[in-house]
Amino acid sequence: MSELKNIEIRTDDKTAFVAIVGRPNVGKSSLLNRMLGQKVAIVSSKPQTTRTRIMGVLTEEAVQLVFIDTPGLMKPRNRLGDFMVRSVSESVSGVDACLLVVEAGQRISPADEELIKKFRSMDMPAVLAINKIDLLQDKTVLMAQIAALSAQYNFAAVVPVSAQTGDGMRDLVDELEKLAMPGGHFFDDDTLTDQPERVLAGEIVREKLLRLLDKEIPHGVAVAVERMREQDNGTTEIHATIFCERDSHKGIIIGKNGSMLKKVGTYARQDMEAFFGCKINLQLWVKVKEGWRDSEAVLRSLGYDSNSFDA
Repeated sequence: MSELKNIEIRTDDKTAFVAIVGRPNVGKSSLLNRMLGQKVAIVSSKPQTTRTRIMGVLTEEAVQLVFIDTPGLMKPRNRLGDFMVRSVSESVSGVDACLLVVEAGQRISPADEELIKKFRSMDMPAVLAINKIDLLQDKTVLMAQIAALSAQYNFAAVVPVSAQTGDGMRDLVDELEKLAMPGGHFFDDDTLTDQPERVLAGEIVREKLLRLLDKEIPHGVAVAVERMREQDNGTTEIHATIFCERDSHKGIIIGKNGSMLKKVGTYARQDMEAFFGCKINLQLWVKVKEGWRDSEAVLRSLGYDSNSFDA
């Protein structure tokens, strides 16, 4: 007869799946990174930085919060935009609660109204985070903003925060944890994200392009990691191709004598080494794919779900 083993079963474990939603450039990815204490989503000052749903997991003792960071809700102008909008809609439909992020001192936007309308139709539990309070000179406008948004929906909580400084973040996590439901944890307690290493590496490169390039060029750029392999000496070799839409953009990305591409590679390698905890040998190439944001075949090859392109 086999020996019985003592297995600890925590009956008080709770989980909540939470979609982080809002219009572009309000700091959704920054909030996610701050709550996790680790960078899993790229950030930049440019809107529409996030293109896909990125999952981050925060486990604090009995409570596990599974965050879905979504693209900013905007009017689509190409097939990539269609995918991003569909991604937001699907995320809201498949979670236990939503975290609506708005920028301090700003009026209610059409995107906010659209999201609140969806909350109302689904009777969705939602927490409102008013981000970037560190940039607000006149704090009195905050009370008026809270009143205006609270009149639109019965939020479970309204929390002013700053992803930059960390102010209010503990209060925000506490409020979200109140929405967790019994039923155990869905992921191991040490899980941080569902993103494959190749995707994370490609996103790190794209973040540097967003930060270093101006105007429209970054939005016409995609990154595909074609090789990621650990060498015998412990160094991880990564080959990535940067796709852009025009020959002129290719020249700008490469820069004079390769200066811009070298800068992108240096900054990306430093972030990769910090995240993956190993030496990185990063090789970058730049190729032109005209109109790739409207090509279903190219978008599928870059990892975007083709089912989201259907009308």
